[in-house]
Amino acid sequence: MGCFSCTGKSSKKSNDGNTKNSKKLGGDQTQPAPAAGTLSVTPNVNVREEEVSKVDQLSLDVNKLDLKDDTKTSGKRAHTFQFDELAAATGNFRSDCFLGEGGFGKVFKGFLEKTNQVVAIKQLDPHGVQGIREFVVEVLTLSLADHPNLVKLIGFCAEGEQRLLVYEYMPLGSLENHLHDLPRGRKPLDWITRMKIAAGAARGLEYLHEKMNPPVIYRDLKCSNILLGDGYHPKLSDFGLAKVGPSGDNTHVSTRVMGTYGYCAPDYAMTGQLTFKSDIYSFGVVLLELITGRKAIDETRDRLEQNLVAWARPMFKDRNNFPLMVDPFLRGQYPRRSLYQALAIAAMCVQEQPNMRPAITDVVLALNYLATQNVDDPQSHPASLQSSRSSPSHSGRNRYEGSRQTAGSELDRD
Repeated sequence: MGCFSCTGKSSKKSNDGNTKNSKKLGGDQTQPAPAAGTLSVTPNVNVREEEVSKVDQLSLDVNKLDLKDDTKTSGKRAHTFQFDELAAATGNFRSDCFLGEGGFGKVFKGFLEKTNQVVAIKQLDPHGVQGIREFVVEVLTLSLADHPNLVKLIGFCAEGEQRLLVYEYMPLGSLENHLHDLPRGRKPLDWITRMKIAAGAARGLEYLHEKMNPPVIYRDLKCSNILLGDGYHPKLSDFGLAKVGPSGDNTHVSTRVMGTYGYCAPDYAMTGQLTFKSDIYSFGVVLLELITGRKAIDETRDRLEQNLVAWARPMFKDRNNFPLMVDPFLRGQYPRRSLYQALAIAAMCVQEQPNMRPAITDVVLALNYLATQNVDDPQSHPASLQSSRSSPSHSGRNRYEGSRQTAGSELDRD
């Protein structure tokens, strides 16, 4: 159990980790003001006195950043922790509790004795890429959200200069850790698991786009932000870059470009005009990673193969290329029709023109279907690396019924 094996405390912190920082685009960013239905951060009379100061600190952050603090609503309140509680939960942020590091700061595994709960604790690095603005946006966004494919925010700490977020612990780590640079002995994800992860991530994105009020653009969808629980159940995490989407007659939100290189939609990167279709592009990149096993950006490959989307687009034009695109670690174990359909969805999502990309509800519908297809489909390939390179037959039989026909026809026109 690592950091729970002893009770002694240490001030030693880990400066190394197995989570690599992704290349970020842009600098500090103006974030959305929560609209009606957002979290109230005004303390009530039932909050303990020591908690009031920390809730007040969050309110000060909100006011300082010109983020509207709507005190008239009674949305779900995230628990407020004292810094000493979280230090104790991690053995004073001991190195053996260290899980990884990102733009926000370091993440530690902790144990809350009061609730007998294992948690993940993210500590803001004051000199990191993200800052207090992202911290506030994440608290406000996740306090409103409630969906099985979004990571659960248990609470936060805003005490003095300290800013920490407390999440449910996801025991299998990030999707990135199960797709790329697999350590010896780690079993690669099978096809059905990959499709189930894609479908779950799509449902989480659908909740943000279609169910939240106001709707939210995620803006940082990537493999390292998809966390996996028991049974490889996926949950979206890290909402510091989230932004309230356009409303009324508005078609986009104008903003400075933020995100991760390789996942950021080209139209958004060029114009700063953020739309829900920006998230769809990022999702298409993640789906391509799941299908191919390749990274969004891989500088160790030949120049023409370093950018995953740039490499895939010419391949989409000929179905004979499709088996060449599949992750060789699958060893040919995938239903051929499912492969065609998954590539069709990915191709539509990464269209250069945002209006050509599908709505997230259509993506969810298609992927829910693919997540139920068995590998023992009579058209799946035999288990060998050589056979995974063979050309498919019956190329005209992989169309969806109803709305799923769009994916196949779109791929034909690519």
